[in-house]
Amino acid sequence: MVLRVVSSKKSYKGLKISRIFWFLLGFILTFWISYQQFAGSLETPQALFVLGGAIEREVFAAEFARQRPHLDIWVSSGTNPEYADWLFSKSGISQTRLHLDYSAVDTVTNFTTMVDKLKSHGITSVYLVTSDDHMRRAQVIGEIVLGSRGISFEPMPVPSGRSPEPIEKVIRDGMRAILWVTTGYTGAGLVAPLSS
Repeated sequence: MVLRVVSSKKSYKGLKISRIFWFLLGFILTFWISYQQFAGSLETPQALFVLGGAIEREVFAAEFARQRPHLDIWVSSGTNPEYADWLFSKSGISQTRLHLDYSAVDTVTNFTTMVDKLKSHGITSVYLVTSDDHMRRAQVIGEIVLGSRGISFEPMPVPSGRSPEPIEKVIRDGMRAILWVTTGYTGAGLVAPLSS
């Protein structure tokens, strides 16, 4: 029995092109995200955008907004409306400044359900409020979704005491955000609700 090892130039060439493609795609995305963050840092945020999912995010937002009476607060799928109204009222925040929305089912839809509402109110820059362990994923999604409408953001991480989320979630939701920008579909039905 003779064992033959055949080297395929075609297969090697395809692998080389694939590596170059992924390198260039990564480079372009990194450059775009860096540019967006730089450009966003030049503009003063006009509102707070709070991602629901942890009470401490809204507590932080209420205190932050109390010190900045010119900012409106947009909360996406946060605590129940009664608690949110009470919390912000207790901090002296007028109900006219508070915008509660409960249509999001996960992090990607936090952005996709709110981006056009923010844009329609003339908002071009926001403070993005979420837990520190969740911020990396939120920033990637925000750069894609908010960036698609010309909205920049300044991250406002809320201490959580937890380790950062796994990179797999960041990549998955980054791809879902790109899917939304290109097709209008979020892929929310493909993700288990507890793992969002």
